[in-house]
Amino acid sequence: MNLLIIGSGAREHSFAWKIFNSKHNIKIFVTNPNAGISKISFCVDVDINDFVSVKKTIITHSIDIVLIGPEIPLINGISDFIQNDETLKHVSVIGPSQRGSMLEGSKEFAKNFMAKYSIPTASYKSFSKSTFDQAVRFINKNTPPYVLKADGPAAGKGVIIVNDPDEAVKNLEAMLLNSKFGKSSEKVVIEEFLSGIEMSCFVLFDGKNYKILPYAKDYKRIGEGDTGLNTGGMGSISPVDFLDENLKTNIKEQIIEPTIHGLMSEKINYVGFIFIGLINVDGQPKVIEYNVRMGDPETQVVLPRIKNDFMELLISCTNQTLDKVNLEFDSDYYTNIVLASGGYPEDYKKGFKISGLNEVKDSIIFHAGTNLNNNNIVTSGGRVLSVVSSGKTMKEALEKSYNNIDKINFEGKTFRKDIGFDL
Repeated sequence: MNLLIIGSGAREHSFAWKIFNSKHNIKIFVTNPNAGISKISFCVDVDINDFVSVKKTIITHSIDIVLIGPEIPLINGISDFIQNDETLKHVSVIGPSQRGSMLEGSKEFAKNFMAKYSIPTASYKSFSKSTFDQAVRFINKNTPPYVLKADGPAAGKGVIIVNDPDEAVKNLEAMLLNSKFGKSSEKVVIEEFLSGIEMSCFVLFDGKNYKILPYAKDYKRIGEGDTGLNTGGMGSISPVDFLDENLKTNIKEQIIEPTIHGLMSEKINYVGFIFIGLINVDGQPKVIEYNVRMGDPETQVVLPRIKNDFMELLISCTNQTLDKVNLEFDSDYYTNIVLASGGYPEDYKKGFKISGLNEVKDSIIFHAGTNLNNNNIVTSGGRVLSVVSSGKTMKEALEKSYNNIDKINFEGKTFRKDIGFDL
């Protein structure tokens, strides 16, 4: 069986690694793979948002299943393109339709969906350029902190939280009037600030049946103590200790089941992952956001905990037999520390040689922003590597990751030394 993974980051490296270890005979193709992925897959050089080129790739390599990692191709309608093309009808796609992808593609769409299906979330109002003055009045009549969200996708950086109303207005102006996030901030959702501890819930849905994957907690800000700018994510941990059975039940009954019911009621074609960003407010879970794919950096700790053959899960998704699968999880703790380029998430330099990877023991290294240059592995992105370790306790797993981080070096190496500090 031939499988194509679309995407080239640490999430996709995790997918490829898990599938590479399947008992099934799978030939893995990956688009524009980084230095880590290229060791366990066949490279396909293609613009993932050029669907005609993707089609040629699928035909050339006789692809049976397409697994889509990042959100932008999904939001642009890649699943619909493949499924509606006469010559590609036989190809199975793990990734929702363009309409389903609106759950991530538009904060306003997601909020309206939650309101319709009584899914608990922060109260909100959305604004555009033409209603800028109303948005300013809305800020001034509400109490801080103010949460401003770009309506469209912004690589995990489109959320701004400030305490000062003048600062909120300044950011609103940058987003709505000066296109801070391009088309993604043509609309801005201003919502109630929720105080609590966050976690990530992952659901695999085959269009009829669903399975809840291991929960995780990620750390989005660049600075220790959750300070500084938002990033795509600087680390993650699974399992999440504060997630007791009562909270799990509330999440399932109040959030997961109404989400699945809503997708089916709206007749939305959705096969793939649902990532629900949650916040625990005094024992009551609320949705912060939906993503329509697995998260990065959480995938790197979620997939290693799944004992099942990952390829069998994907195949079950394609033939709507997920209800027949008995999911099993490793009870050990898995921790992921992200190594980033100096200056990330703002301007950073790349092309620096990475040394010490061959000295790593007792950790899995998932590559994110790396390339091969004259047989040297070099940095090529903001987030460079994920250092993933396991242990009977969170502390043991973290110690392994941090010990191995000491062995890995590249110019500007940046990482958080406090992952798990709030657990």
